[in-house]
Amino acid sequence: MSKTDARDDLDDSSAPLIEHLAELRTRLIWSVLAFIAAMLICYTVWNPIYNFLTRPICAALEDRGQECGLILLKLQEGFFVAIQISFFGGFILAFPIIAYQLWRFVAPGLYRNEKAAFLPFLIASPLMFFLGAAFAYYIILPMAYDFFLGFQQGPLTLPDDPAAAPPSDRMAGIVFQGSVSEYLTLTTKFILAFGLSFQLPVALTLLGKAGLVSSAGLGGVRKYAVLLILVLSAVVTPPDVISQVVLFTVVYGLYEISIQLVKRIERRRNEELRAQGLPVDE
Repeated sequence: MSKTDARDDLDDSSAPLIEHLAELRTRLIWSVLAFIAAMLICYTVWNPIYNFLTRPICAALEDRGQECGLILLKLQEGFFVAIQISFFGGFILAFPIIAYQLWRFVAPGLYRNEKAAFLPFLIASPLMFFLGAAFAYYIILPMAYDFFLGFQQGPLTLPDDPAAAPPSDRMAGIVFQGSVSEYLTLTTKFILAFGLSFQLPVALTLLGKAGLVSSAGLGGVRKYAVLLILVLSAVVTPPDVISQVVLFTVVYGLYEISIQLVKRIERRRNEELRAQGLPVDE
């Protein structure tokens, strides 16, 4: 083979790689633009988003007869709170577009049946994330904030409140004066943690579809999964038994559902192999 032929072969082999990198760059650019646009949209409506995110703490305070209010510890904190909300809302708002760009990048390399198999996971992933986020917002956050506020003591009024007790009758009270930034950080961590936890069935089912895990294997490590879920429940939730039991029950239920989904995939795969006259691993 001449040097010219070898150079031509090298150019031909590098052309697909260059095309893939160009396609990846295009999809990344569209994803970044979608995120920036969504972030700008959320910045214009950050006040309603803030009001929505503070409903759990306001409800917990109102149950104790306290006024709902968070404070700014730094002069510039209000601006950074708006940016923080814009980032959080922008990611959630742009997630379907980012997932679609991922699909457009992966789809050309898949066969028709592979596209049909991958598409349900692409749809299920954001749905399960929103389901987990809603579970955290409507169930876990109220219990967590009720637990945290239970450490208050004494007169639940601020020192400059006209209704506060006279100085001679005061005691060393503990009253919640929350920072806006700290509260939003804690709330968004809860929402994101539960949203990602609810990806468990999607991830395990996708691994089962690829043949990387089996229902028998998942069932065989059940006791280790229980231990891992218990540790996760203790780390993610506050140290009260109710929220930990709720999280453990939900995540373990998702694990058992994942085993059944993987078992269903294996059953279908075995039926296809039998129809083709191929050996089946029982």
